[in-house]
Amino acid sequence: MERRQVLKAGGIAATAGLTGLAGCSSSNPDASGETDSPTNGGTNTVLMVTEGSDYYFDPIGLLVESGETITFEIDSGSHSATAYKKGTGQASVTRIPDGAETFDSGIISEQGATFEHTFETEGTYDYFCTPHKGLGMIGRIVVGEPGGPAEGSMPPDGEVPESQTIVDQGAVSYSDFSG
Repeated sequence: MERRQVLKAGGIAATAGLTGLAGCSSSNPDASGETDSPTNGGTNTVLMVTEGSDYYFDPIGLLVESGETITFEIDSGSHSATAYKKGTGQASVTRIPDGAETFDSGIISEQGATFEHTFETEGTYDYFCTPHKGLGMIGRIVVGEPGGPAEGSMPPDGEVPESQTIVDQGAVSYSDFSG
């Protein structure tokens, strides 16, 4: 089953069941098929940001449970969310758990556009933005418990919060990490 879809924020779900993947729910029944923006309180959203000469994911570190979906959303600029899995995008190393499904949004540019991925395998996932990897635009997601090839070292293109810090805090904002 395909677990990732590119959506337009506030658009109509293109496939049946996508609303459930987005984690969007409302106490207001709406038969129109339109969904709330994926940044509502019921989702795990990572913003992809260009701010002056800074390019970053926010939060830069996030904890989720197995089976949860993360929505990567363009705040500004053109970005991708690409797993460090050798052979995926520009990845020359693997920094996701063994047996985990890789992900690559491709470059998306429209403000508010989103990419979703459901994380099934527990462990630590490092990921990057294809056009800004060399500028240090990287992030880390811990699913359940830390583990896998990302543990014990930093990605080759910059630094991310330690997995235990992410577990302890639930999320680490870019400003808290870089400031």
